[in-house]
Amino acid sequence: MKAIRISSDIIPLGEFRTGISACLKKVQDTGHPLIITQNGRPACVLLSPAEYDALVYRRQFAESVGHGLLAAEAGEVYDTEEVRKMMQEKRTAESQ
Repeated sequence: MKAIRISSDIIPLGEFRTGISACLKKVQDTGHPLIITQNGRPACVLLSPAEYDALVYRRQFAESVGHGLLAAEAGEVYDTEEVRKMMQEKRTAESQ
């Protein structure tokens, strides 16, 4: 995710309401998130679809790595031949 620019990436809700189209275009063009404030406090963050997808992907990847590390620590480790055998058995079962 790109860094937030305090001078241009934080706007009040009223300004967002009156310029929604321009705000959406800005987020899509720059890739920068837009922080929308309400009563002077952060209320939400507007991201481009690409930035959101990247954020979700990174989170899923980090969770997968964490699960893998926990499995390895628990001794759930397989060598290449064991994995190949399991995959072949799975393919065989699916094709039947």
